[in-house]
Amino acid sequence: MTLPLNQFFQAAWVVNDLEEAMHRWIKTVRVGPFFVMPHVEVTQTCYHGTPTAIDFSGALAQSGPLQIELIQQHSDTPSAYRDTFAPGQEGFHHMCSFVEDYDAEVENYRQQDAPLAFNGMSGDMRFAYVDTRATVGWMTEIIEDRQSIRDLFKMVADAAIDWDGTDPIRSR
Repeated sequence: MTLPLNQFFQAAWVVNDLEEAMHRWIKTVRVGPFFVMPHVEVTQTCYHGTPTAIDFSGALAQSGPLQIELIQQHSDTPSAYRDTFAPGQEGFHHMCSFVEDYDAEVENYRQQDAPLAFNGMSGDMRFAYVDTRATVGWMTEIIEDRQSIRDLFKMVADAAIDWDGTDPIRSR
């Protein structure tokens, strides 16, 4: 699967219990397999422009052309996730796209009064959550186009092709 630039390919939900949420998705809508990323390592993190640290885990699965991401925040740190959902709440959080020019895209959103809620580095890739809730009703995630993340997303998508329900939860 080739993921296009500047088009949404991922939808993400904040959940209270990652394990339970994955089982819910697998059973109810037969999405899977999920690839779990416990306590994701993110560096150079800023929350609304202030350096911060955050502890969260994620899980990725594929449903046709749409990648599904589930996120559980473990820490009490203020975050883009908590901007939308208080502890104990869960629901739809963001849509995500690859961008060719990360800095230009960040500036484009700033020009539209859509501030960066959170940004950081995951491996060699910069990413940001832009607060577009006032205009489109959800956060928008932009991720810098890097081969390393494309390889991960391809693995997730390939695993979903003809998935027969076996081995529904996998480690990344």
